[in-house]
Amino acid sequence: MNTTAIIIFIITYTGIIFTRLPGVNIDRPSASFFGAVAMIVAGVLTFDEAIASIDFNTITLLIGMMIIIITLELDGLFDLIAFNTIKLAGDENRLLLIVIFTTGISSAFLVNDAVVLLYTPVIISICRNSGIPPVPYLIAEILSSNAGSAMTITGNPQNMLIGINSGISYGRFLIHLFPVSIISMLIIYYSVKFIYRGNFREPKKVTCDSTKYNFNFYSMKFSIPVFIAVIIMFFAGRITGLSIPVIALTGGAFMLLLGKIKPSIIISKIDWVLILFFSTLFIVVKGFENTGIIQNLINIWPVRPDLQGFSVLHITSLVLSQVISNVPYTIFMIPVLNQTGNDYIWLALASASTLAGNATIFGAMANLIVIESAKKFNVHITFFEFLKPGLLVTVSTLMISTVIIYLQRVFF
Repeated sequence: MNTTAIIIFIITYTGIIFTRLPGVNIDRPSASFFGAVAMIVAGVLTFDEAIASIDFNTITLLIGMMIIIITLELDGLFDLIAFNTIKLAGDENRLLLIVIFTTGISSAFLVNDAVVLLYTPVIISICRNSGIPPVPYLIAEILSSNAGSAMTITGNPQNMLIGINSGISYGRFLIHLFPVSIISMLIIYYSVKFIYRGNFREPKKVTCDSTKYNFNFYSMKFSIPVFIAVIIMFFAGRITGLSIPVIALTGGAFMLLLGKIKPSIIISKIDWVLILFFSTLFIVVKGFENTGIIQNLINIWPVRPDLQGFSVLHITSLVLSQVISNVPYTIFMIPVLNQTGNDYIWLALASASTLAGNATIFGAMANLIVIESAKKFNVHITFFEFLKPGLLVTVSTLMISTVIIYLQRVFF
């Protein structure tokens, strides 16, 4: 039975890694779905055990946040933020700074995948209106969305997984990883300026076309207060006794009831493919966990909350996030850290797995979203063009992350 589980696990992760195999109609969600079904059919897990292995806290948190974000998107909040921040940019230097910090801070509270999906057309429009090349700003957007999303539990899917499983409060998570994200965004600013220094020697004036944005202020009167209330409740969750998933679901319910967008439209836009991918991947990893290999890995390589342990975890995250992407990597690491990790190990995994996603275009979903969205506007970012700033930023920020988390562990 162990051999069967190992074979299914290898096949599943091969599909996740390559996403396209000759003669097989497969991508990441279908590979994960196949693996989950195979674990049940092969008898590695019973149907009840498979259902029990799904982390419904994470799934419901994702659904709640998706409802909130989709409502805000349809109301035009992202357009409003982009328009009112980017129009402040007087030249290319300030535009780059604003793109980085607007994207980074927005990604912390609005989930980075959604932020980059909506910001990419705006950035391309601004650059074309101003007669400047968009690629440096799109790369900065990718890097900063990942870096900014590292600071909160709701910033990206892997942080949601870590936040739920670690039990770390929303506020404490933010306090510890805020300095990592802010310093990382500064590193991104200077790295992009250095690599594309020819673009910034004589900065051009930036213009913004207000006719390309749509705002539904009437609907925002309802959706924005709900969103603000949800963020406040995230920080006050320990006081109220409500868990983060319950708060997100409550916010989503009020969005559907009080907002002016038809609820069926919002629900239809939920990324059900991502939900299926997450749910089935939990089952695959549980089947593999039952083989005892993960326990043996823990015995061989205990993850300790010291400088060496943090360093190894950051290096491992850098390598495996490029191979299988950071979300599947994080799901695989959860049973390891459930037995060996204290809060600082969990924080190190959150920071490392997110920042490691900046190394290549395959490291995180946000990277692929921007690159594919940009192609629709005939803007192309190649693997090697992204690699130079990606590696520079990733290595620098992972080193900063290791040091900061180690110092926090020592002094706090």
